[in-house]
Amino acid sequence: MMILRSSAPSPFGRKVLIAASLLGLSDDMTIEKADPTDAGDTLRQQNPVGKIPILILEDGTSLFDSRVILEYLDHRAGGGRIIPKDGKARFDVLRLQALADGITDASLLVLYEGRFRPAERHEAKWLDYQNDKVKRGFAVLEAAPPPVDPVPNVGQIALACLLGHRDLRFKGAWRDDHPRLVAWLDRFAAQVPAFESTKVAP
Repeated sequence: MMILRSSAPSPFGRKVLIAASLLGLSDDMTIEKADPTDAGDTLRQQNPVGKIPILILEDGTSLFDSRVILEYLDHRAGGGRIIPKDGKARFDVLRLQALADGITDASLLVLYEGRFRPAERHEAKWLDYQNDKVKRGFAVLEAAPPPVDPVPNVGQIALACLLGHRDLRFKGAWRDDHPRLVAWLDRFAAQVPAFESTKVAP
């Protein structure tokens, strides 16, 4: 039995849970809560940089980060299911995943600035730098939303988790200016029950 170490609000942990569901691997995985801010959590022995999610395999091997874990789950399910095997299609999907994950990373850095620094120490240039990444990324995605495959690929999963995270942590402020992405997420959610089952209330 694999062990997923994560936290329910984590958009990257959510990627793993959705992928496992799509690949029929949910029953092969148990979930164990992890706290990256707790120096006493064994998380830091399982991943030296102390980030979630981590997937612990049956032989004790730990895999991180979410992109590596999704690659492993696809391999475990036979390969080519959520990551295409062929060149152009494969790299298009991986590129979308990198874009969605990059926007998520920038969003988290904005969130952490507010969480870990008092307001008088917030660095406006740093926040503008991260928010500009988010703005540019959303503009590209709104201009040409991807399809939703019969079995969504890792890029589509990552995008759904990004949008879900913006709903959770930023009160859905992205929605008014991105109607095509709103429609895209509605299609994804209707097709993938695991998206709703992994949702965390604000």
